[in-house]
Amino acid sequence: MKGLIQRVSSARVDVEGSCVGAIDGGLLLLLGVERGDSEANADKLLDKVLAYRVFADSRQKMNLSVSDTGGGVLVVSQFTLVADTCKGLRPSFSSAAEPAVAERLYHYFVERLRRRHARVGCGVFAADMQVSLVNDGPVTFMLSG
Repeated sequence: MKGLIQRVSSARVDVEGSCVGAIDGGLLLLLGVERGDSEANADKLLDKVLAYRVFADSRQKMNLSVSDTGGGVLVVSQFTLVADTCKGLRPSFSSAAEPAVAERLYHYFVERLRRRHARVGCGVFAADMQVSLVNDGPVTFMLSG
């Protein structure tokens, strides 16, 4: 399971012209599910997302997590994160989980996140989404679970 986190001042996701999720400040998480991923992978990635220190403390050092700051987390499914781009000029998605498995694990992740964190928004699995964000920094990290 892969998660691309971006520290944002704001982020939102729209489906068919309507906002389905938004946060003012915190993390935008693009979530990709790979073949062989399980609930254990989701739990491990969730622990990292909530504890990863990407926010500045009083000395302007990245020592605070989204849990520390109380910022929002906006989760958007993105299977293209798990693409194999090593060969040729067209991505291969053979490492992506089957859609039914990916959807189940995506919803599992979001449900677990909501249990542990107050401010959560999300996109719609497999929908054509438009994601808008103001990347703060910019700060972007790829995490694996």
